[in-house]
Order: sequence, then C-alpha cells, then structure tokens
Amino acid sequence: MKLYSAVRAPNPRRVLMFMVEKGIQGIELVNIDLNVGEHKEAAYLAKNPVARVPALELDDGRVLSETRAICTWLEGRHPGHNLMGADFEERAFIEMHDRRVEWYWLLPIANWVRHAHPGLATLEQPQFPDFGQSQGQKVRDSARWLDGALSHQDWIAGERFTIADITAFCALEFARLMKFNPGAEGFAALQAWRDRVAQRESARAG
Repeated sequence: MKLYSAVRAPNPRRVLMFMVEKGIQGIELVNIDLNVGEHKEAAYLAKNPVARVPALELDDGRVLSETRAICTWLEGRHPGHNLMGADFEERAFIEMHDRRVEWYWLLPIANWVRHAHPGLATLEQPQFPDFGQSQGQKVRDSARWLDGALSHQDWIAGERFTIADITAFCALEFARLMKFNPGAEGFAALQAWRDRVAQRESARAG
C-alpha cells in the first residue's frame, strides 16, 4: 500500500498521526510536492481526480481519498487501540466531535492560510485576502468554545484520546501560520491540551 501525503499539510498529518497512534507500519509514504503542482499532474490525477492529499492506494489498486474515509478503513483493518469508537454509541459521539472540529476549527484556519498567507498565493488562485482575514474571528470563536469544553475534560471527545484530538491538534499546529497562540490569547485550557498532545509520539508525525 501507498499513502500519498504532503509535508506540513494538516490533512495528511491527521492520517500519519492516526497511523502512529495505532502502531500501523508497512505503508509506503509517497510525498507529493504541492508547491510544484505534483497533485495536478496526470499520474496523480489518475489516482485521485480531485487533486487532493491524502490518498491511500490499496494493494488491489483501488485508491481511497478523504482523510476520514482513510482513517475509517485503517481502523477497520487494524481494530486494536481504537480511536473512533468501540460501539455504535461511542462512534456517533466521537464522530460528532470530530466533525465539529473539522468544520468549525480546521476549516476557518485553512481558509485563513489559503487566502491571507502570501506563501499560499501559488496554490490558491485567486486569493481573497479580505475573506481570509475574516476567518480569523471564526478561529477565535471556535477557540473559545474548545477552551470552555477542555476546561472540564481532558480530551476533545471526553475521557480518552481519539481521532477528534488528532484533527484538532493538526488544525492548531497549522494555525501557527496565522500566528495564533492559544495561551497568549487567554485560552489556557486549550493551550494545556495542546501541550499534552504534543508530548505524544504521534505528534512528531508529518
């Protein structure tokens, strides 16, 4: 199997962290250089026509894209050290938290970076700087919500580390590009959670 990834991109990093947490090995890592447009070359488009990373090429030649779908497949193939829920009820609540983090935390961070960071000008054409800057307030609104939740629980989805923590952490690390520092902005619980996750071996992936 091959995992098509990209250095510093948050979604591939989510898969890499997921794999480390579960102890998954033996998948070949193929880095795609987004800055030179490798994700838009014919060879990659033949595998993933939406030109995004990550993508997991299975041994039978099929290609699975979209971060959550890849993690679902990996969880099913490697059920040990469960990160997505042990039964239908836990799966539902973990997915709820993961989706919230993805849509209301990672997405505005990504929108800011894509449209307000000059380094992304070659990838995001056209950039809309005013839109990008407007996303900064949404990031802080979500930070306030997460900080409040983490003030009375250790992890995003409750009592244990799950895929929701992986998504939230990768988003927060990506927010460095917008110079967002939760501790400096008064989000002490969010900062403490970030520091706990950063101590895990998986935090060094990607």
